[in-house]
Amino acid sequence: MLELSVAGWVLAVIAAMAVGLSKGGLAMVGTISVPLMSLVMSPVQAAALLLPIYVVSDLGGLIAFRRNLDRRVLMLALPGAMAGIAVGWATASIVPVRGVTLIVGVIGFGFALNALIRPAPDGEPRPARARAATIWGGLAGYTSFVSHAGAPLWLVYAQPLRLSPLVYAGTTTWFFAIGNWVKLIPYAALGQLSPANLATAAALMPVSLIAVWAGLRLVRIIPAALFYRLITWGLLLVSLRLIWQGLAP
Repeated sequence: MLELSVAGWVLAVIAAMAVGLSKGGLAMVGTISVPLMSLVMSPVQAAALLLPIYVVSDLGGLIAFRRNLDRRVLMLALPGAMAGIAVGWATASIVPVRGVTLIVGVIGFGFALNALIRPAPDGEPRPARARAATIWGGLAGYTSFVSHAGAPLWLVYAQPLRLSPLVYAGTTTWFFAIGNWVKLIPYAALGQLSPANLATAAALMPVSLIAVWAGLRLVRIIPAALFYRLITWGLLLVSLRLIWQGLAP
């Protein structure tokens, strides 16, 4: 098990809670997990530590949302996501994590700011299109591989579709669950799933699973308009945190 300070364990518990809440339907919350852990370890080690927690937490989300998903939206985005993960694996040793973090933060901030200043008009939701799904699915897959920060870019694709809160949460959970299972292969090949990381992740998993249940309760009672408003503000705040992390010396 990793030797963490008291502050390190506190951050690890908060990060595990964020992962669980994200798998319970509050996807944006999970984006803060790697930045939090990066305060006490390298971003690469933080991502490796949290991946098993994501994978186990995914199981709770998949069971809860087994009927609440848009299969067409999911299937259009998955090929791009797999390509993005492959590119992340191939370039893992040459692309700085800080640069990717900054890009994700800037894109997410721009999208959230636009959504808050110019709310989507009433009317029919935007249909899912293959090109947009491939582009944003690929970017989400790549940034998810590097720092588990794919949620802002997934939101750029998924929010204009105006899915119901449960269907949005379920489709998002399925998208990242499949990606996380696939990521186990390259993470293991890169030697990131060490016994110490796995033991620490196992100790944090109960916290994450409890948070999955809490997320499920919240997403079922929040009205649709408020739900999208909250995740847009969440995107804005998380993106600012990612920009700060990317620019920090």
